[in-house]
Amino acid sequence: MPDPTLWVLRGFDRHLDLWISEFDPDQDLINLVTAWVLSRFEDPFQGVRREQGFDNLWWGHVPLSLRDDTVVVCSYFVHERERTVACNSIVPLSLPT
Repeated sequence: MPDPTLWVLRGFDRHLDLWISEFDPDQDLINLVTAWVLSRFEDPFQGVRREQGFDNLWWGHVPLSLRDDTVVVCSYFVHERERTVACNSIVPLSLPT
């Protein structure tokens, strides 16, 4: 029986695979982003903010993911009633110059 205190993650594996295949990050960054994704099981609201104008869309950067003036950013929808977190994207975002 699943732990009722944990959230259900949906689509994160697919978006991780897409990010890895498209951007070819190093293994340390893959491990860092994967660990951050797994932390969403316990608290999907930690270190992210709600995007205005969208129902339940949250986003944030992965701490310590800065590489070559880009940081990895993730967005997802939180469905509190169902305790699910549905990934929308995992992408690198260039810092402003």
